Formats: sequence, C-alpha cells, structure tokens
Amino acid sequence: MKNKIENLISGILESYKSIGGINHLEGPNLPSRQSIIRIVDDLESLIFPGFRDEENLDSMNYPYLLASKITHVAQNLTLELEKSLRYMEKGDNPADRAREIVLNLLEKFPGIRKTIKKDVEAAFVGDPAAKSHEEIILSYPGVEAIIIHRIAHELWVSGAPLIPRIMSEYIHGKTGIDIHPGATIGESFFIDHGTGVVIGETTVIGNRVKIYQGVTLGALSVKKELSNRKRHPTIEDDVTIYAGATILGGDTIIGRGSTIGGNVWLVSSVPPGSKIYNKPAGYVVKTTDGQAEDFQI
Repeated sequence: MKNKIENLISGILESYKSIGGINHLEGPNLPSRQSIIRIVDDLESLIFPGFRDEENLDSMNYPYLLASKITHVAQNLTLELEKSLRYMEKGDNPADRAREIVLNLLEKFPGIRKTIKKDVEAAFVGDPAAKSHEEIILSYPGVEAIIIHRIAHELWVSGAPLIPRIMSEYIHGKTGIDIHPGATIGESFFIDHGTGVVIGETTVIGNRVKIYQGVTLGALSVKKELSNRKRHPTIEDDVTIYAGATILGGDTIIGRGSTIGGNVWLVSSVPPGSKIYNKPAGYVVKTTDGQAEDFQI
C-alpha cells in the first residue's frame, strides 16, 4: 500500500510538471474563488441592505455598519484584484491600480443601485405573479443575475482581469443565467424565469427589454483571432424575446419594439416593430375515444 501511495504521489507531481494547472509554485498567485464569492455576497448586501443577511438595521447604527462593510469589501476586493493584475502583468503598480479600480466601483454604487431599482420595477410590472418588490429582490434569479452583472460590468470596463468572469460564472452556476460581464445592458431589464439564458460578451441590449428562459444572444462561429470584433447581436429598446429563441451574430440587430416568438432562430436583422414567430402546420392530438386527428392552429 505504501508503495502504491508513493507511486500515486509521484504520478500526480509529474502531471503538475508536464501539464501545468497549479496555482502557483513560482510567480504570483491567482485570486481566490472563495474570496470572490464572499465579496459578491457583501456587494449584494450593499445593494439591498438587510436582504442578503441577518442584520438589525436602524437609522442610528446603519451609518457605522455601512462604513465597516465598505471598508471590509474594499480591502478584500483590492487584495484579490491586485493578485489578478500581478498575474496578468497589467501595469507597473498593481496595488495602486487595484485601489483605483475598487474606489471607482464604490463611487458608482449610488448610480448602480438606481439602475437596479429600475430592473426590480421592470420585473414587478412585467410579471403578474409578482406580489411585491421585496419578493422579487429576495427570490427572483433573474434579478440576482442582473445585480451581479451590473457590478461585474463596471469592473470589466475598468480593465479588471479575471474577477468579473469569476463573479459572472459564480452567478451562472447559482441561477442558470449566463451573462458575460462585457455585455452592455440598458435600464429596466427583466429576465423572466431565467434558466438557460445566455448573453454573450459583445451583446448590446437597450432599455425596457424583456427576455424569457432559454434565450440565447450568441455568436456565429468565428476564428479565435477575430475575438475582438463584435460577435453578438444588438437588441434595441422595448423588445420582448420569448422562451427558447436564438439570435446570433454581431451584425444582427433586433429593431425597437419588436417581438420575437418562442424557438425562433435568427441570424439576420429585423426592422423596428417586427413580430417574428414560428407557425407550425398543425398538431396531432388524441381525442377521448382514442382516435387521432389533426388540430390546425
């Protein structure tokens, strides 16, 4: 048994040398995924205090709790961001750059909260089953996904490496909603149900857009060397996209006020005010006496 264990250890060590994938015997360490997840939770609690953890909040103590929480988030996020910058060799002063990015993010929090409030209102107006804004904040996966996207997007556009993707993929695993942090999303955005939604890196979404579960805003197959071009569609204002629709390509534009039906496949633009849907020839149903008959729609 001892020899077998020693052989196993030798084999695994050899794989580290030949294959790689170890963090990091030499050189800078990568950011901690678990630390990023804790930071995500803290950032959510800054967006909606008292909704993500058990806190006794009142007007007297909250300024002190807020100061403590912001300091905690800033310190932890700066540390992980500095690791990311060192690993990616971005800039000569990664510690200063990390502090700058984190301060810039926190300064934008009032505006981020204002935008997210509009997302919550869009969910409340757009879902007849919603009984309150509080229900939406506490339980809707689409709202949680967009909260973290709006934070991760700010980090992405500031040039923060690695961490925005860790945030987005953590929420992807938690909600089933995959939004690349590079995607640009306007105000009052609502993802209903949400599971299986995919929104690619160069997607541009306007204001008051509503999408349902299983929607893909993706890319046509492109070569790796073309990765810096716009590969994903543009969705203009006031568009509704129903479940299972797939819209692909960087040149594809869905015009303002359009409705895209369920299971539609689009790789070209449609003008404003379009209604695009599949119209099956019919269904075959069994009647109560066991006979089959065509049902036209």
